[in-house]
Amino acid sequence: MKVLITGGTGQLGGALQRTAPDHADINAIDIDDVDLTDTAMLRARLVVEAPEIILNAAAYTAVDRAESEEDIARAINAEAVGVMVEAMADTGGKLVHVSTDFVFDGAQSRPYRPDDERAPLSVYGRTKAEGEDQLRKDDLLVRTAWVYEAGGANFVRTMLRLMKERDQLNVVADQIGSPTWATGLAQTIWGLVDAEATGTYHHADAGVCSWYDFAVAIAEEAQAIGLIEEAPAIRPITTADYPTPARRPAFSLLDCAATRAMLNDTSVHWRANLRAMLKEERALG
Repeated sequence: MKVLITGGTGQLGGALQRTAPDHADINAIDIDDVDLTDTAMLRARLVVEAPEIILNAAAYTAVDRAESEEDIARAINAEAVGVMVEAMADTGGKLVHVSTDFVFDGAQSRPYRPDDERAPLSVYGRTKAEGEDQLRKDDLLVRTAWVYEAGGANFVRTMLRLMKERDQLNVVADQIGSPTWATGLAQTIWGLVDAEATGTYHHADAGVCSWYDFAVAIAEEAQAIGLIEEAPAIRPITTADYPTPARRPAFSLLDCAATRAMLNDTSVHWRANLRAMLKEERALG
């Protein structure tokens, strides 16, 4: 099985490479190899690679900056996806595309199912939804949320840095979801690929929390294993207290029941995966 991973140096791209099954012949590319905003370059590279499967872990994820860089966000999150779909249609291959909870508006109070109506609030969410719309029925879409990985650029590592620098942190407490360890997400994606799944699936770690709850857990778990000497005071604030250019869904918990049923998989709570990630972070020094 010849597999091309885009976004190979990112959090998920790295996790997909580390967790790849033995029968997968992997090649990973990133911005240094091909500019996804250059459709001609991307088409040419896909002809050379000739993969049976593309795992598209590449995305424009700067949520706030996207509000002023909509063309770039759309080129990466939507137009490049269309090019990948065309390439797979020509060769009989399959695209596995990763999307986000930001395609939902967060207005409901139950976890979002794969077939729920999308209503993105931001440029980032809209362009990711446009990317989803490029897929064929035989492709695979996996939505996820709040992704983090040891060594990556993410909320967990930002909190660890700030906890070493400050005595008090203010963290938003009225945005609700579930964190996702990239390693677990990658394992789920490979499981769905091996199951020849098509259509839309969700993956996030079990449980629910706010960003404030997540920050408190990070402080407690990091202090317990010596990543920080002392936990700062963490104060809950509202979204209104911390205005940003992009609007974010207030509730974006994903319903992952269909994914777990497909893989006959038991869920792992987000705090257990956070603990595992922090141990990896400590090992990185």
